[in-house]
Parts: sequence; structure tokens; C-alpha cells
Amino acid sequence: MELKVHVDSIDGTQMAAKIVGKFTIDQNTFEFNAIAFGRIGGQNIGAKLSEKTESDLKELGYDIDQVIDTLQEKLVSGNLTIPEGLKRESFVDD
Repeated sequence: MELKVHVDSIDGTQMAAKIVGKFTIDQNTFEFNAIAFGRIGGQNIGAKLSEKTESDLKELGYDIDQVIDTLQEKLVSGNLTIPEGLKRESFVDD
């Protein structure tokens, strides 16, 4: 599964921030929201998909848990694109 992530906006700090963005799988694009928590124990991100997105992914034959795990992994590792002017340091633990 090739999943690409694009972050549209981040609101908050390195301690806790709300992330809004999109991810693409096989030319299908979906929106997501996530909460990033930093500091103690390292960076953690919890991504949330809408019921419609989950339903659409299931129809396309994707495992929802695997999609969310891959999305969260890419967010934590910084394997994503961001809008010009947004700094990775605001949410990625390098």
C-alpha cells in the first residue's frame, strides 16, 4: 500500500497540536484529523478518520487499522508534505 500524506494545517504547540490534512492511496484522496502529543515518551499521534472515509476505504478493500497505522507512522516520522511556511519542527520529532 502506497500512502502519501499532506498536512494542511497545525494548531497548537509541540506538547499538543491538532493536525488537519489529506492522505492519498492509489490516487484516492481522503481527509484526516490528528492530535499530536510530544515530550514525555516521545512523539505520539492519534489519527481520526470520518465514518464516510472509513466506509470508502473498506469499499476499496483497505484494512482501516493498517491505513491508520501507516498514516500515524508517516506523521510521526515526518514522511509527508507541508504547506510553504509551516515548519516541521512544530510537530515532528527529529
